[in-house]
Amino acid sequence: MSEKKLWEERYKSNNTPWAKDRPDFHLADIVKNTRVPVCNVLEIGCGKGENSIWLSERGFKVTGSDISDFAIKQAKQKAKDKNVKCSFVSADFLEHKITGGPFDFAFDRGCFHSFHSDEQKAMFAKKVADYLNPSGLWFSQCGSADDPPRDTGPPRLKAAEIVKAVEPFFEILLMKADYFDSDSSPPPGAWLCFFKKRS
Repeated sequence: MSEKKLWEERYKSNNTPWAKDRPDFHLADIVKNTRVPVCNVLEIGCGKGENSIWLSERGFKVTGSDISDFAIKQAKQKAKDKNVKCSFVSADFLEHKITGGPFDFAFDRGCFHSFHSDEQKAMFAKKVADYLNPSGLWFSQCGSADDPPRDTGPPRLKAAEIVKAVEPFFEILLMKADYFDSDSSPPPGAWLCFFKKRS
C-alpha cells in the first residue's frame, strides 16, 4: 500500500488517535509565550486542520499541508464553518512543491518522525529549511525512543537520529523530553524540538 493510500484509509476510517478537536497544547504554549511572533506559517501534516485554524484565528497567515486528500477536505470545511481564512493543500511533502512561502515558521506534530531512513529524515529537514526565510524557525514533535515500547503509538526516534538529520541545516535551540498531547494514559513520550535555520 502506498503512503498516500495508507494515510487516506486511516483518515477515512477515523483511525487517527493523534487527531484532536483542539490545538496542540505544546504549540499553544510556544505561541502564547511569544517564542513565535505573528508570521507566515507552514504546517506539515496538518490533518484535519485544528492547529492551522487556531493559528489563523490569532492573526498568523497559515498554509496547512497533508498527504491525505480526505483530511484536507475536512480541514477546508472546518475553516469555512468557522469563517477562518486559511490555505490548505494536499501534498506529499517530499515530492510536491507547496506554494505560499517563504515561511517564517514551520510546525509538524509527528510528521518528521514518520520517515524511516536517515536519508529521508535528512531530506525532510533540508526541505523544511528550503521553505523558510533566513533564521526561520521549526517546531517539531517526534516520538521518543526513551519511552518504553508500546504495541501501538508513534514512531520512536533517538535524539542522535534527530540531531544527525537536522544539524546541517538548523541550529538546535531546544530538544526537550516530554509527552505528546494525547488522551492515552500514559501519553506517549516525545521530543519537543525547536530549531532555527542556519544562515
